[in-house]
Amino acid sequence: MKFDHPALAAEKHIFLYKALLFPRLIEEKMLILLRQNRISKWFSGIGQEAIAVGITQALEKDEYILPMHRNLGVFTGREMPFERLFAQWQGTMMGYTKGRDRSFHFGNNEHHIVGMISHLGPQNGVADGIALASKLKGEKKVTVVFNGDGGTSEGDFHEAVNVAAVWDLPVIFVIENNGYGLSTPSKEQFRCEQFIDKAIGYGIEGIKVDGNNIVEVYTTVSKLAEDIRKNPRPVLLECVTFRMRGHEEASGTKYVPKELMDMWAKKDPVENYEQFLLAQGIIDADFAETVRKELKLEIEKGLAIAFEEKHPVASTEIELQDVYAPYTYIPVQPTTLAQSEKRFIDAISDGLKQSMEKHNNLVLMGQDIAEYGGVFKITDGFVEKFGKERVRNTPICEAAIAGAGLGLSVKGMKAMVEMQFADFVTEAFNQIVNNLAKAHWRWGQPADVVVRMPTGAGTAAGPFHSQSNEAWFFHTPGLKIVYPSTPYDAKGLLCASFEDPNPIMYFEHKLMYRSLKEMVPDDYYTVEIGKARTVQEGKDCSIITYGMGVHWAKEMAESLPQFNIEIIDLRTLLPWDKEAVQTTVHKTNRVLILHEDTLTGGIGAEISAWITEHCFEQLDAPVLRVASLDTAIPFAPTLEENFLPKGRIKSAIEKLMSY
Repeated sequence: MKFDHPALAAEKHIFLYKALLFPRLIEEKMLILLRQNRISKWFSGIGQEAIAVGITQALEKDEYILPMHRNLGVFTGREMPFERLFAQWQGTMMGYTKGRDRSFHFGNNEHHIVGMISHLGPQNGVADGIALASKLKGEKKVTVVFNGDGGTSEGDFHEAVNVAAVWDLPVIFVIENNGYGLSTPSKEQFRCEQFIDKAIGYGIEGIKVDGNNIVEVYTTVSKLAEDIRKNPRPVLLECVTFRMRGHEEASGTKYVPKELMDMWAKKDPVENYEQFLLAQGIIDADFAETVRKELKLEIEKGLAIAFEEKHPVASTEIELQDVYAPYTYIPVQPTTLAQSEKRFIDAISDGLKQSMEKHNNLVLMGQDIAEYGGVFKITDGFVEKFGKERVRNTPICEAAIAGAGLGLSVKGMKAMVEMQFADFVTEAFNQIVNNLAKAHWRWGQPADVVVRMPTGAGTAAGPFHSQSNEAWFFHTPGLKIVYPSTPYDAKGLLCASFEDPNPIMYFEHKLMYRSLKEMVPDDYYTVEIGKARTVQEGKDCSIITYGMGVHWAKEMAESLPQFNIEIIDLRTLLPWDKEAVQTTVHKTNRVLILHEDTLTGGIGAEISAWITEHCFEQLDAPVLRVASLDTAIPFAPTLEENFLPKGRIKSAIEKLMSY
């Protein structure tokens, strides 16, 4: 290895040496503690520290880094207190996640770090969002995101690199090429000889460095970052290295040939750099020993503080309280009495437009939403009014864009992500349920993202353009689910969604787009999320529903004048309005729950169970549910009609009233 570089003075070499040595000494101490059974798990990065340390020191302090669980040098390089890092690994309150997550699964805006989740790849989309925010704000900053070579097989990696290329985002995608994905060798992961070859396919630069040479890493990234700040673009940086320990300590390294271990042991990044400094007279043996003693003392002091802490005392109230970012709803009324007749789709477009005017940090992202105006024309004319920086066509890459929404949130911006059809949200499922939903609870980062979802059947569009999939997200703490049934609510709830800093799944029934219209205020206003609406009063029985079910229920109530039916429109499905449900049950004593989604595992099941548990004594009949068949949605109109619950509502009401 060649460590001499004309641009590096002796002081810089010494600085890099200390920065490189510190995480190695921490690693060595962790292995001792693991053998002593004083810690439970450790993901070692011994052998590849030069990458994390070199890159971190090459960046400006306020440039974001998205590391992985073997990039200890990023955290020490950003001078995070060791006692807090160790507390994080131990799961105690002094850590960065209050004991809710382990390892480096956390972020910290003070130090401009966003950690990973266990799923490999999603961090890349978040990096795109951070870089996009920096670019929109004119900050001239670089974002760096780490990947292992195995993780590059994930679709998230491909999507994020492609988006960064198309949008010229200032992101350095780092690939730590250590030859293995856990125990699977590279030859079983991909066919390319080197990762920089992949850059060609994305139309971006690929640079390869010796990942064990801290000087090469540091000088390369320093020069590269300086250039990217002036000329924003993504770059793929391949760092060739080797991990000298197992995937985690329990894994061992028996799957690695001995000769390979021996070869890389000779390339140890710490030992080789230290020998260079000694040979050049930049340091001497006494200096090296003194530095080691000082760093070890710092480690021991940190351990002494951290070991004083016990696991957190569990508080159900606090755990539930932190699921959502704090937000106090303040109603916004129209400033004038002006109204006009608006279709459901017009109300959504109006609310979206006025939210863009109100929030100048709101960015819209989705397929074909710019000049084309979206497949339903909701954003038609938005580019002319707000510009292509804020109204962004995306490649077909739902996961990367959902992740980018979180990245924008990290930088204090708001995001709307449009799914062309709700069915396609499966491509972004991991980002939504594991990243967006858990970000605040895990490390206090709100995900200020609204995911708009054209949903529902009735248009004979078949099983991949008609699904009602709200129940998929109903089970995920941290998300909010909004599902309006009228133009008035559609606008007011959408505006409220953009004011709420939490991730919101906003469902829009496609059949309502152009079939419903009513008088809607022209001015900006909000409707409170989490509050149901009484559609009509009644005393004989209650139909609790939402979406298209509201209109089916109204039609059925008109056709059965002998029954005085109360209809409750939930409007918000998560959190749902328990008080409104309890009130209507106490009033009518008979309940029918109606929804378009399939019966088994639908939202109606949860509401029915809650009513049975909390309102049993007020019931004069069993809680009944009417929903779609437990099949996929068929294409032929006759089959679709049979699938939907509308034709089964009447008999269910008659059965309910017969008790």
